[in-house]
Amino acid sequence: MTLANRSLITTDDLSNAEMEALFSLADRMSHAMDEQLGLCRGKIMASLFFEPSTRTRLSFETAMHRLGGSVITAADVGATSLAKGESIADMAKVVGSYVDIIVIRHPWEGAAKVVADYAGVPVINAGDGGHQHPTQTLCDLYTIRKEKRTIRGLNIALWGDLKYGRTIHSLIFALAKFGANILFCPTPGLEVPQHIIEKLTTEYGGEIAREEALTPMVKDGLFPVDAIYVTPSRPHQLAMMPGVNIKVELKRGIDALYVTRPQKERFTAAEQREELTKKYRVVDKKLLKGKAFQETVVMHPLPRVDELAHELDADPRSKYFEQAAQGVPVRMALISLLLGVTQVSVPAEDTSRKVDYPLYQQAVGPKCPNPRCVSVQETEAKYLKPEFKIVNREPLTLRCNYCEHGFEPKYVASAEWHEGRTATKTYHPAASRWAKRIKPENLIAFHSAEEAEAHGFKPSRDVKALQEES
Repeated sequence: MTLANRSLITTDDLSNAEMEALFSLADRMSHAMDEQLGLCRGKIMASLFFEPSTRTRLSFETAMHRLGGSVITAADVGATSLAKGESIADMAKVVGSYVDIIVIRHPWEGAAKVVADYAGVPVINAGDGGHQHPTQTLCDLYTIRKEKRTIRGLNIALWGDLKYGRTIHSLIFALAKFGANILFCPTPGLEVPQHIIEKLTTEYGGEIAREEALTPMVKDGLFPVDAIYVTPSRPHQLAMMPGVNIKVELKRGIDALYVTRPQKERFTAAEQREELTKKYRVVDKKLLKGKAFQETVVMHPLPRVDELAHELDADPRSKYFEQAAQGVPVRMALISLLLGVTQVSVPAEDTSRKVDYPLYQQAVGPKCPNPRCVSVQETEAKYLKPEFKIVNREPLTLRCNYCEHGFEPKYVASAEWHEGRTATKTYHPAASRWAKRIKPENLIAFHSAEEAEAHGFKPSRDVKALQEES
């Protein structure tokens, strides 16, 4: 199995075995930096950073230079043709004709997928809005693995902005894939989005225990826990008793505490007015005095603001600067593998638990409700057809293929039953039996009654009954 000519847009693009092979290669490269200089000679990387970056951008560019390659860069949308209204697809096609690999950071969620779809060369997502940041996750996993020798069965606490932190969203899925237990410790108002939780439990198994179930278990007040994800890789008897399982895990302490800053640049106006940053809990020596933190690795993707006390910099448990430094060998390994200049032996991926969702196939229907999604931006909506997976039928839930936001349409109709029969061309409540009966290939979904009627559908008796009740 080879990684050559592939792209990395989300953590789902790499199997556990591929990540382990990448980590082993990063180990070898980190101990012999000078020997890697000729690997990418003659190769060119485009470094496209349309949001501020220090560590990610410089570590990617350093990695390419360490491999002997060259870098061209754009770091300001205002200095590119995107400012003139050029589409991301057109930019991707042009830049892809200049270079061998593209690294992109963009504020629109799903933008990296669009670049990968059109560039014709490997593309690495260096952060797309609040969606994902898969290479930061590789650095995070690499750090945990070096410090703890394993990831499976560890207790990892995620702290701070769990709503907008793209590093958090990538890390959640990767930790679940590797069999870790995850403790969610959000700032009030910045909890993990529900679509992340739903994907976590649906596709990775395990149990989620919410705050109300946790209160008696954590009443000794180690730290504020909103929810705990318990990995499914447990003995059957224990897995059948998630409450007991959580008690056992908490007694063992916290293996890693992953701290994030408030992503104020993504706050809504209402969240700005609520001054959520004033509710941010600080990680300091006082917090880490507890018995549960004696062997804890303290991590942070950086930059930090006020959420992580500077007094911890000298604490041997703090590994955030090592975490940042390890970005160079990890990204060296990734670039060399995607360009095919380095080969590793990777076992075939076990796809037995992989969920294969049906696709929403109609041209008619909803747009992604996420205002940050690339598919709803004016310059991109001209050519990007909304794409969704049907991830649930009860309730009907669609997931955007670009930004991965899940949502529940209010109404459904069928493309087959009403063809040529305008008298019975009706739409139904999504909560009705019709949402389950309509075949996926015929399913049409609508956000509103007005939207359904604008496409020539009439309300069914169920819809009329609901309208009369309201």
